[in-house]
Amino acid sequence: MKLKFISLASGSSGNCFYLGTHSHGILIDAGIGIRAIRKVLRERGIALETIRGIFITHDHADHIRSAGNLSEGCNIPVYTTEAIHQGMMKSYCMTKKISPVNRRIIYKEEETTVGDFHVTPFEVPHDGTDNVGYSIRCGETNFCFITDIGHITDTVKRYVANTHYLILEANYDEQMLAEGPYPPVLQARIREGNGHLSNKAAGEFLANYFPPMLRQIWLCHLSKENNKPHLAYHTVADALKSIGKEVDKDVRLMPLPRTSPTQVYEISEEGEGHYQGMMKSLFD
Repeated sequence: MKLKFISLASGSSGNCFYLGTHSHGILIDAGIGIRAIRKVLRERGIALETIRGIFITHDHADHIRSAGNLSEGCNIPVYTTEAIHQGMMKSYCMTKKISPVNRRIIYKEEETTVGDFHVTPFEVPHDGTDNVGYSIRCGETNFCFITDIGHITDTVKRYVANTHYLILEANYDEQMLAEGPYPPVLQARIREGNGHLSNKAAGEFLANYFPPMLRQIWLCHLSKENNKPHLAYHTVADALKSIGKEVDKDVRLMPLPRTSPTQVYEISEEGEGHYQGMMKSLFD
């Protein structure tokens, strides 16, 4: 079964990912404008009508902004935990609320099947009302989405251990954060255990717990003020090199752009993948 992956946006301005087969797909988060979502999918030949569900990681604005409009306007169910649903209903940024008919409650570490996708949410430490990552199985292929996380837990290690394709936060460079414009209280919030993951922490995690079947790593949710794509890339690449893993030979590595979409990443039944067309430079 051929899979398609697109990052529509990944950063504090908005987050949204697409995962699909030849017949239908799902979104992970809907934190960018509905017009942008429609435009990206249309330009990549994906009909919005084929989206079978929206899976939400937590209730921060940059992950839920268009969830209500997209759900109600296109009659798409929204899947997340009860606590996250409650947080979304109270959020000022979601002007259109999700009706009961489109609200789906899922439970951590319990699998939910939507079309060809078998989706399992799991606990991650972050400062939303509630927070989950997603392990998504389609055929024999496993994806793992971890977009906002303060530190790595045993639960996270367990779900990452069996993944082929990993979307992992690398939010900030430690020196840039320390020397940057953020006040001390905000710096502390980012660094503490329910904040965000640094480039160094992401690299150390992968070096210490490299999944044996891992083929591709996408680094997500890079900070505009406190990170650069080349810093995230090289920090993680150097950590992988320290355990004898060579980027582009043993595993592929790519930082995702903050506000622009990627092209379609196609994964064949044999597990090989490639991007359709040329990628916009990620090292601007």
